Formats: sequence, structure tokens, C-alpha cells
Amino acid sequence: MATTASTAARTSLASVTLEVADVDAARRFYSAFGVDAYIYLRASEAPSTGFRGFTLALTVSGPATVDGFVAAAVDAGATLLKPAAKSLWGYGGVVQAPDGTIWKIATSARKDTGPATREIDEVVLLLGVEDVKATRQFYVDRGLTVAKSFGGKYAEFASGASSPVKLALYKRRGLAKDLGVPADGAGSHRVVLGGTADTFTDPDGFAWETAA
Repeated sequence: MATTASTAARTSLASVTLEVADVDAARRFYSAFGVDAYIYLRASEAPSTGFRGFTLALTVSGPATVDGFVAAAVDAGATLLKPAAKSLWGYGGVVQAPDGTIWKIATSARKDTGPATREIDEVVLLLGVEDVKATRQFYVDRGLTVAKSFGGKYAEFASGASSPVKLALYKRRGLAKDLGVPADGAGSHRVVLGGTADTFTDPDGFAWETAA
């Protein structure tokens, strides 16, 4: 059972910081990609191998807009992990930024109802976790509100007014499979979450810091 508001630490996601080896190069890439307004960057040589355990997902209006973002990312130096294609849930593709961060660009629409745009409807930070139910409860106990939940497979939290990015949980192996990469990985996640409460680390090693 979730703790009450009077005892839970009131946490909300305020920012997402990607740790990169070359801040200037990463800044150029994310500006060209069109997502620089949603993330912070800072220099770090923290070691990591394989899948870092998370992805950032963009939801856009239609297939043409998906294609535009994928093309912009690849033109700026990203690696195409999964070409944009139709799926059971709509249309989407996956790219990996030069710094190693994986991005998924998708739409629930299967057909365009208008021209391609550079508008982003929603940005979601998906954390790959071992036990969705346990980690969901961990965040509920810290004051986050569950907006959607599908048993032990997926959970999504309500967005805070201070952040343009929504937080969600997915089974780590399921997330890796969806992205088209092996699930194994070690070392730093290379992402730090800025919160409105104290500093802490969640059960899967994702670090939170007090947002500046």
C-alpha cells in the first residue's frame, strides 16, 4: 500500500541530464535533432558497456514527422537501430545518439493527416527495471502519482508541472527487445534525474539529484 501524502517524500521529475564525453559535440547533435529543449548535458567519463537501461521516447503527430526526426538524427550522426516502420501500435523508429543514448520516435497514427512538422507532442523517459511493480511502489512511496499501469509490464507517472518529460517504467529486457538491442549492460546509466526532493538512488541504480 502506498504511503500517505503526509509521510511520503514529495518527489517529481524536474529535469533529465545526460552525461556525455563531449558536451559541445552532444549539444550540436541534440540541437540538430531538435530535442535540446528537453534535456541537460554535462561532461562525464563514467564507464558503461552495452545497454544503459533507459531510452527517451518522442511521441509525434504522424509518420511523416517520425521520418523527419529520424532523418535529422541520422544526418547529425546518429546510428539507425530500427528503421521507421508500421507496427501493431502505430509507426516508429529507433536511433542511437553519438553519446550512446537511445531515442525512439513514434506515433500512434498509421497515416498522415497533415504535413510533417518539427513539433513534439510528448517526451517520455523510459527506465528499464527488473521489477516494475516493486519500482513503481518505490516511486509511489516517494510521492509520485501513477497515471497508467499494466501489471508488471509497464507503469507511467503523472507529469509534474516543472518538467517537460514524463517518467515511465518498463521491464528491462522488454525495453531492450523493443529497441532492438541486447539487454546486457554494465556500469553507469549515464543519465541523472533532477527531482524536487532529496538525493536518492532507485532500486535499479538510477540516480536522482535535487534539481538546481
